[in-house]
Amino acid sequence: MTARPTARRPLALAALVALALAACATPPAPEPDAATAGTSGRDYTACMVSDFGGLDDKGFNQAVRDGMRTAEQELGVRTLTLESNSETDYAPNLEQAYQQGCDLTVTVGFSTADAARTAAERYPDRSFAIVDDSSIDLPNVKPVVYDTAQAAFLAGYLAAGYSRTGVVGVYGGQPFPPVMLFLDGFADGVAHYNEVHGTDVRLLGWDKASQTGTFSGTFDDIAAGKSVTRNLLDQGADVVMPVAGSLYQGTAEALRDAGRGVLIGVDNDTYAIAPQYGDLILSSVMKQMGDAIVSVVDEGSQGRFDATPYVGDLANAGVDLAPYHDLADTLPDGLADEVAALRQQVADGEIVVESVNSPR
Repeated sequence: MTARPTARRPLALAALVALALAACATPPAPEPDAATAGTSGRDYTACMVSDFGGLDDKGFNQAVRDGMRTAEQELGVRTLTLESNSETDYAPNLEQAYQQGCDLTVTVGFSTADAARTAAERYPDRSFAIVDDSSIDLPNVKPVVYDTAQAAFLAGYLAAGYSRTGVVGVYGGQPFPPVMLFLDGFADGVAHYNEVHGTDVRLLGWDKASQTGTFSGTFDDIAAGKSVTRNLLDQGADVVMPVAGSLYQGTAEALRDAGRGVLIGVDNDTYAIAPQYGDLILSSVMKQMGDAIVSVVDEGSQGRFDATPYVGDLANAGVDLAPYHDLADTLPDGLADEVAALRQQVADGEIVVESVNSPR
């Protein structure tokens, strides 16, 4: 491990869609060019299309919806949320957003990228933003992405320092870059702890060099999360970070059944959205999605939309490590101070966290 730890920021729709839309109330006329024309307050409509996890996923769809609600309250804009229960819902929902006169449509998650690109190309007079994907290079699409490797680096260091068994574990839902970005940062945090303390804490579930590891194959099958976690516990892990949407619930159930271990959440402060597991949650790697969404909506409503990516990191507080809540008093002496100092070093650029999966 060097002094610069590694994690790099480096269709036309079918007739069925038309029929479905015809069944809805007659939509308002399309708004003016939202990418260039300024509107304000109730003259501006911001919309959200969730990914297949749905609006109440206790994850990043819910966080984005909360951001939309805040934008409505604070900015006086009109908002509309469209829920997807499968990937086949994306295109119809995006078409409905257009028909409803949405000036800005935010799609959530990398799985929405293809549908979002198609809609943005079809409707260049409307603005779009996509959370957790940077693959679309169009003048009316703004990527909202997060360098989660930075905060996951802190989580890996924390996990290594907290572990009593000297074994920590991670797993992902599926091998997508935003998922592997968490895993890269966590791996480097563990490695940095070992370098600083002369220890040999072992990481299960991810090999950064080969970009291979453990994946549940799903983001919504709680039983799968429980099964993967049991396997990690059987190998000695006592701190587990699931990067797999709602599967953290399966991880918590496995920990509770085993009577040992803690978890580190992702995306939101998991303690806040799932307090029933509070005694098991050490911390969380947070994406501050609500703040970013309010900012993007604000810019759009003032006619200042642009496609420059928003990249959340530690320096701009777009990502962060959540408080330790109920487990704060169980941290080894000095560990919290070490993590705090490390956070500042990363934010100031003294430590550069790199990953081949970086959105930068």
